[in-house]
Amino acid sequence: MAPLRRLLLCLCVPLLLPPPAAPVPVPGPRTDWAACRSLSRELSRLVATLKEPHRVLEEIHLSEEDPKNWPPRIRCSDACDPSTLDTNNTRCLQRILQGLQHYRDLLSSDIFTARRLPQLETTLDQLLGLVQQEHGRPPRHTMVPSMNWAQPLLQRLALQRLQSFAAVMSRVFTHSASPH
Repeated sequence: MAPLRRLLLCLCVPLLLPPPAAPVPVPGPRTDWAACRSLSRELSRLVATLKEPHRVLEEIHLSEEDPKNWPPRIRCSDACDPSTLDTNNTRCLQRILQGLQHYRDLLSSDIFTARRLPQLETTLDQLLGLVQQEHGRPPRHTMVPSMNWAQPLLQRLALQRLQSFAAVMSRVFTHSASPH
């Protein structure tokens, strides 16, 4: 009879315990800083070596009308400074992920239909894949269709902004990949 009581007790005790509050999070894969550094440098190199197909645009300095909406930039409030990166890099990586996704969406939009940049797209995809491992995929945004006459100007502006973003992002990854 004692074994039967023990069995009943073993079966009933879990029913008396309160349910667990939440599942214990399983740590995901860590960011591969060295690979991110390498790919961000490659992205910077690729953007810097692109030739402007419309020579007249090389001498024009473009600026967007509404800097709040286009494109994402790494700001001081994103905590990408070296001292914060060493302790908590989540906010910075989320901003980088948002920017990478924005530029990836731009490269596959109608702005670049006449000028595909497959090497740039591939490098962006690889970098996105590394950062997304830990931080998930941000929502994709559809781009507003552009007028054909404006596409060369928008391409130039997008590539200038991508070059600037890639330079800052590369500094972040270079710091994070270095031994401390």
